[in-house]
Amino acid sequence: MPPLFPALTDDPSARPALRFGARSLTYAQLAAAAGAVAGRVRGAERVAVWATPSLETAVAVVGVLLAGVAAVPLNPKSGDKELGHILTDSAPALVLAAPDAELPAPLRDLRRVDVEVEAEADGGDDGKGDGNGASGAGVGVDAGAGVGGGPGARAGAAVGGEEPALVVYTSGTTGPPKGAVIPRRAIVATLDALADAWQWTEDDVLVHGLPLFHVHGLVLGVLGPLRRGGSVRHLGRFDPQGVSRELSGGATMLFGVPTMYHRIAEALPGDPALAEALAGARLLVSGSAALPVHDHERIAAATGRRVVERYGMTETLMNTAVRADGEARAGTVGLPLPGVELRLVEDDGSVLDALDGESVGEIQVRGANLFTEYLNRPDATAAAFTTDGWFRTGDVAVRDPDGYVRIVGRKATDLIKSGGYKIGAGEIENALLEHPGVREAAVTGEPDADLGERIVAWVVPADPQSPPAEGELADHVARRLAPHKRPRTVRYLDALPRNDMGKIMKRALPA
Repeated sequence: MPPLFPALTDDPSARPALRFGARSLTYAQLAAAAGAVAGRVRGAERVAVWATPSLETAVAVVGVLLAGVAAVPLNPKSGDKELGHILTDSAPALVLAAPDAELPAPLRDLRRVDVEVEAEADGGDDGKGDGNGASGAGVGVDAGAGVGGGPGARAGAAVGGEEPALVVYTSGTTGPPKGAVIPRRAIVATLDALADAWQWTEDDVLVHGLPLFHVHGLVLGVLGPLRRGGSVRHLGRFDPQGVSRELSGGATMLFGVPTMYHRIAEALPGDPALAEALAGARLLVSGSAALPVHDHERIAAATGRRVVERYGMTETLMNTAVRADGEARAGTVGLPLPGVELRLVEDDGSVLDALDGESVGEIQVRGANLFTEYLNRPDATAAAFTTDGWFRTGDVAVRDPDGYVRIVGRKATDLIKSGGYKIGAGEIENALLEHPGVREAAVTGEPDADLGERIVAWVVPADPQSPPAEGELADHVARRLAPHKRPRTVRYLDALPRNDMGKIMKRALPA
């Protein structure tokens, strides 16, 4: 198939490609650095990458892909047991890491190769300068291999579309993490479909502070700009001031998760510069979990710009998105992307055709964006697909009359069957967040002898000393939605458990 990154392999230029903090690489410099990595790892089946939010991680992954090898990004926050499982399961030939990275015990017996990137110091220009600097760039691994767009930089051109590009491990909420094998054609399909939906071009400069062991930060946030020939500025650590600085300094797009946008919404009233920076952005995108309607509205009111949402997962990459020229409707994730088939299915397997905004079904998808298998798990792979090739996402949704998809949660934790109704937790959570006394909210179902399941709200109050009364919250939801959707029980917490991407971990809520 054609190369993943034409701007790297055709004629690398002095256009900015990557910037992490004050360190940056042009396309020519990245081609040299990644080509050297490719020269070292070529011939391996899989290579682990210690995926810190750093320039070295981006160079390592790009180099592995140029070599036609599969990268296994490792979460630096994973415990020893989880890392041990991933290493045993994926059997990488070596691990790539930044020279100053201290690797934990499970990795110490694995051959290590340091990615030593000599990046130029960046003066914080608008992202469109010539990128020339005194230091150049290279890596301390077979530095002569593939330098300057030679064999190393061009190695990925002849690799087939079904060849593995990434093995990304799922969160493992129901057992040890499974390695989703993502082929090269899935990356191409997703990134090109998003380019169509978001009018994404080489002129775009993306800013984000997402982790690089997950498909959101790595595939969309790093590989996406590189495939377009644009550039990415990674904040290292997210903060609203960094977002304001970069959007005011030439960045055109912002990718984030709901926790990040919540912090932005909280900061906006006291930060006119942030509001102005967001107002000037071409596109604000949220993903990895539903963005509460309350935060949508606060950001829109302060900036005049609406955040658009998209829907995807590790196994499918991206399935739907609100288009740049479409309606950014709070609470929806837009329409299926080009090349993606999507349907809603009842428990008995029958397909839901209703576009009524009420009928709830499990999302199933089919298309070139899908993974090929769970590594070493043929049983799990077979169970994940229907006989005619549809992937069972485990997410439940409704579709509005115009086809827009609204996710209401996970089938296992967010679909509540109460009093004969199917109720999505997400809409109740949004209603609760509209109450001024609620800072955070999660909704689950618990067994009930009369109703089958009762709706339970887990609430972090805005004022812990004076939380809203249970009856007040129940009435608040009943007025906005319907009486049968009101919480029957309210439990108050100091904070909700969340993972690295800001998703609420409902299985970790106290019994």
